[in-house]
Amino acid sequence: MSGLARKLAVLSAGTAMLATMTAGLLASPAAAASGSTQARASAAHGVPKAAVSVGAPKASPSKSTDCPVKVTFSSKIKVKAYGGRTTVAYRWLRGDGSKSGIKKVTLKGKGVKYVAVKESATFKGGDLKSWNSVQVLAPRKVTSAKGYFTVACGEDKGDGGKEEVVKPRPHRHWTATRVWVDERDCKAVATGRISTSGKRWVRYQWVVNGRVVDRDSVYVNGSRRVQYVIEPGRDLRGQVRLEVVGRGGSSDGSYFRIHCEDHSPKVTASVAAPADYSGTCPVTRTFSGTIRVSDADGPVRYRWIRDGVAGSWETVSFYGHGPQSRTLTDSWKASESGTARRAIEIAGGPTSGTASAKVACEAAPAPKAYISKFTASQTEVACSRASLAVSGTIYAEGAMKVKYVLKVNGATVKSGELDFASAGSQEVAYGADSIGTKSGTATLEIVGGGNASASYEAVCKA
Repeated sequence: MSGLARKLAVLSAGTAMLATMTAGLLASPAAAASGSTQARASAAHGVPKAAVSVGAPKASPSKSTDCPVKVTFSSKIKVKAYGGRTTVAYRWLRGDGSKSGIKKVTLKGKGVKYVAVKESATFKGGDLKSWNSVQVLAPRKVTSAKGYFTVACGEDKGDGGKEEVVKPRPHRHWTATRVWVDERDCKAVATGRISTSGKRWVRYQWVVNGRVVDRDSVYVNGSRRVQYVIEPGRDLRGQVRLEVVGRGGSSDGSYFRIHCEDHSPKVTASVAAPADYSGTCPVTRTFSGTIRVSDADGPVRYRWIRDGVAGSWETVSFYGHGPQSRTLTDSWKASESGTARRAIEIAGGPTSGTASAKVACEAAPAPKAYISKFTASQTEVACSRASLAVSGTIYAEGAMKVKYVLKVNGATVKSGELDFASAGSQEVAYGADSIGTKSGTATLEIVGGGNASASYEAVCKA
């Protein structure tokens, strides 16, 4: 077939097809519409949606004990595209319930493609265990597993959240806020930055632990700093937020912790008790007290509280500066068993804890008496006449009466009672004429006690 013939054949076939389509349109509009719908459906099923998967985010670092710390979360979105342009829309989900803005990436062509996504958060302090995940919204809705991270920095001194950068939307006003806290002695200074897309007045309010504490308006030309001072006069912790009121409002917050130191001089007292006692009475026991000052120069008035009864006020003086202490004593003379209690009260200040001591009086053992010395001797006078001399010493351990009996050769020659007012010795003596040709034995007895014997020799020949 010649080239001209082929062209004519194609033209003839095209004319016939056009005629057939025209006839179909004229004959049945409904059928034509149905055919158009089927064509679109066929086209839709002809290009399937891209397959999507996303991995759990990885935090770097995943655990930190040093603050401030910047934690970066990263993940990859895997897309199997089937041609043309594929739009991937995603956002970040956070453990505190917040979400990032929706971000979009356009992929061209077909095949397996990867989209690397990242988000960063800066933590200035506090203890936090949380997570982030990626949620893909298009071309298919898929949410990744959670990627966990831990920040353990102890006391919270920062915002505890990520630093957000709010980008302006075309033809719309936008406002961004940022808050950080400077914690000082017994107060916290919250500083906020309000950023806008242009020049305008901005109404804002400060919220502390859910309660609005201040409202104001400022003129912002791009950026403006505002402050609020939290001075509770006591220890306090919680969250402070800066909120922009009205159209295009924004908010940001930070946690704070306030600790109030008491710098006024402090005076304290303590009492130490003597050890419990068991023994003879009366006995004297001594309590020891200590008064301490943190920083003072001058007198401190105090008094002893004895068994619940306040004594008279006394004064102890301190000199110079810095911590000092003074030791005090208070004695207790116990004549019988019992318990004594002592405390120290500071004038205009605290009272120490109560210290107690016990005394158990025991009966003293009865004093004893014994013979410490005893002698007997015979002296010649004129044989067979002689003189006998007997001498003894009795010692008593304490006040008591001692009865004695003195015997010579078994016969009682003297008896009596010695009265001792206190511990000591007394003498017992006996003398008589004797027969010098005879020897003998003298005995000194303590009634109810011991005895002692002494022998004497003859001094004359029989």
